[in-house]
Amino acid sequence: MELSLSLPLFYFLLLGFAVLMYVLLDGFDLGIGILYPWFNSDAEHDHLMRSVSHVWDGNETWLVFGGVILFGAFPAAYAAIASQFYLPIVLMLLGLIFRGVAFEYRFKSDSSRRWWNTAFAAGSSLAAFCQGLMLGTLVQGSADSLLNQSSLNWLSPFSLFCGFAVMAGYALLACCYLVMKSRGELQQKAARYGQRLLLAVMLSMLLVSLWTVLIEADIRQRWFGGWHGLWFVPLPLLSVLAARLLFRDLGRVQRQLVAAQVVHSRHEDRPFWLAASLFLFAFAGLVVSIFPYLLPRQLDYLQAAAPDSSLQFMLPGIFIFVPLICAYTFWGYRIFAGKVEDFQEGY
Repeated sequence: MELSLSLPLFYFLLLGFAVLMYVLLDGFDLGIGILYPWFNSDAEHDHLMRSVSHVWDGNETWLVFGGVILFGAFPAAYAAIASQFYLPIVLMLLGLIFRGVAFEYRFKSDSSRRWWNTAFAAGSSLAAFCQGLMLGTLVQGSADSLLNQSSLNWLSPFSLFCGFAVMAGYALLACCYLVMKSRGELQQKAARYGQRLLLAVMLSMLLVSLWTVLIEADIRQRWFGGWHGLWFVPLPLLSVLAARLLFRDLGRVQRQLVAAQVVHSRHEDRPFWLAASLFLFAFAGLVVSIFPYLLPRQLDYLQAAAPDSSLQFMLPGIFIFVPLICAYTFWGYRIFAGKVEDFQEGY
């Protein structure tokens, strides 16, 4: 009996882990494409693409893995989400396809390079925006079943705002990643853009938090309805602290003297981890707000879970493939841990 109760929770936490890994890893990857129009020269565009050329396809493995967990462990939630978000999902996949093709063809093209630049930027922006649309719709929730709602229910002011907020967040991750992977003027430009995007992201987080607390009574009750809300206070405080440190470190990078050889500073690495921590705290706040629901006010993880026999059947594959995915993800970032210029000769 205990195993039957713990398996759905295990898969719920595993699904959350897969989503978080995808957001952090493919987030800066998509953010590179969102930032693409902000950089002008072919040399800068080459640098941006080379900075993620060794990891971009592996990052998307977490999206596939999360989809498999949702399909296999929570088929009721998968059916509801797929039917409601059919158009955003298709648009997101088209965006990912366009950016993937642009990755492969841009380095081999001459006269058509600007079209591949556009495809890369547009595909990345579209994919990120659609993810924000779906997130906003799920967080907003509804008293009616998703299966009974209009297929255009995701076109609401809140979901549209979340779409742009996710784009800003991914672009912030990309700026911090470029600070870690670049030198000289491009590094300082990324730090300058990062400071501006950080302000936009923090404002977006504040507005989304206020919006959900004011509109959703269940979330308001969970955060402010009793003494248990004190357990959640560290999340916004830690977010503010991380943002403050991130803004300071990005400012230090901008003031760093650009010489023929720039001495590596810990302030070049820390912005990325601080930006990632912002996403971690935001994700933790989301889980706190909607747990135990997969579809807020409609379907929790126990109601959506597959039969115990199916959950047990999936376990051997989970224990085999999760360590493998984590291992080659770590390997990819470990092997190419330096600046882009240190390994670009291989491309």
